[in-house]
Amino acid sequence: MKINGKYQQFPQIHMEKRGWPDKLITKAPVWVSVDLRDGNQALVNPMGVGQKLEFFDLLVKLGFKEIEVGFPSASDTEYTFIRRLIEENRVPEDVTLQVLCQARDHLVKKTFDALKGAPKAIFHIYNSTSPAQRKYTFGMSKEQITQLAVDGIKCVQGCLSDAGGTKIRLEYSPESFSTTEIDYAVEICEAVKQQWAQTSKDKIILNLPTTVECASPNIFADQIEYFCTHISGRENVIVSLHNHNDRGEGVASCELGILAGADRVEGCLFGNGERTGNLDIVNVALNMYTQGVDPELDFTHIEDVKDEYEKLTGMTVGPRVPYAGELVFTAFSGSHQDAIRKGMAARAKMEKDALWDVPYLPIDPHDIGRQYEGIIRINSQSGKGGAAYILEQDYGMILPKAMHTVLGEVVKAAADEAQRELKPAEIYDIFAKTWLGKNNPLKIVELNETHLEGGDGGDENEQVLCRAVVEFNGKRYSIGAKGNGPLDAFVSAMQQTPAPRFNITSFHEHSIGTGSDTSAMAYVQITVEDGRQVWGAGKSSNVGRAGVAAVVSALNF
Repeated sequence: MKINGKYQQFPQIHMEKRGWPDKLITKAPVWVSVDLRDGNQALVNPMGVGQKLEFFDLLVKLGFKEIEVGFPSASDTEYTFIRRLIEENRVPEDVTLQVLCQARDHLVKKTFDALKGAPKAIFHIYNSTSPAQRKYTFGMSKEQITQLAVDGIKCVQGCLSDAGGTKIRLEYSPESFSTTEIDYAVEICEAVKQQWAQTSKDKIILNLPTTVECASPNIFADQIEYFCTHISGRENVIVSLHNHNDRGEGVASCELGILAGADRVEGCLFGNGERTGNLDIVNVALNMYTQGVDPELDFTHIEDVKDEYEKLTGMTVGPRVPYAGELVFTAFSGSHQDAIRKGMAARAKMEKDALWDVPYLPIDPHDIGRQYEGIIRINSQSGKGGAAYILEQDYGMILPKAMHTVLGEVVKAAADEAQRELKPAEIYDIFAKTWLGKNNPLKIVELNETHLEGGDGGDENEQVLCRAVVEFNGKRYSIGAKGNGPLDAFVSAMQQTPAPRFNITSFHEHSIGTGSDTSAMAYVQITVEDGRQVWGAGKSSNVGRAGVAAVVSALNF
């Protein structure tokens, strides 16, 4: 794209020394859900009262202690919703309702009316402060914008008598903080803080929105650290973040903002919100979890959360959304599949809480209610280990490692022909048709075995007599031979047919199932007289017959 002069670098924050690059996130912030306000206003079809009640219950279940429930002075639906929350005693003692309002007397009074009966609440007011907003929207100077903010605080203070017994905390947002001159952002928040201090000694919440994300996360972190180190009485201020995602960097900006000193984070489940959305709280919380930090939110059943979210909002969670997407614990690449399969096999032998280090998986899917079955899925890009993993996990078939390559080639060819992903049942069908169900050119028509004891009765002298009727290339042959077991006897008997001469060069077997449902699986590699090596597989309720079936399978393959 041609640079046309319309855009320029976002200005840096000049700081002599930054503290945030050397810090780690060691504890969760105060989480605030704005799903019922920011998220709801961004829906094609906003939620009704019943849906909002269900969503509120979900947020409480997940562990949110502060929930912005709406703009009651602007919407009868939101007013009714808040009244039902309070009148039906749906708000736990440790949860605080947060309401948004413009600073006008009649609107403030209606908002306090909506809150009657609530023991505590956060009253959130805002005004926009950026140069563009001052110039285009308001036509005001910095001084006038500051006075507008202070007058808003005075308005709330003047109406506090209408709050009844509800204890009110104040949150102020310099909307468009992200594009406001940093010194002016500090200045206007100082004026607001000083005015509110005349009424309350409680900590004021100064919420710093990335209303439009216009800079890289490091610059946002500089903005937050500068603000935290320049606002007076920092110990009496709760610095809050409200990130949006216009550049696709909302999560990164939030995390660096926490490093820079923020105490509190506002956002939505799965990043819902205007334009490219609000901060995805699920993403940030589970990022913390993978670093050994308790996020203090419960996403142990993330698929249930996703289902509820999609049902209530009408939105969908994309297949690649971190942690919750359908495909995030899936690998199509062959090298990824092989590494995951080996890592998971190693985990099965470890203690439950051993350090998680499975390749390509930053979190144990089980910790968030996801299942291992979907980790590896098969298409034409899949490698030799993927199909073998599916057969082992879904069907209990443990193929020898040397057979993985052959299986992979067969399955990859089928996926390439289908031009799509293959489901586990289809992979099993391909395996069964290729190795378990082929009866051409060799087919067993009849098979009998007789165990013959040696002269002194010793087990080492026991032999098996195999008698069989087989078809090879459409012709029948009656054959028989002795051997030290059913398989050895059958291999010797096959020399009486026109089938290629061969030797068994590798043999593996294991059981599938338990009790009366137990079957035997056998895998053999034969070396044919022309030097080719071929794999076969057989399944039977009889161990000896499974081996014989595997030899037939190899000859037919």
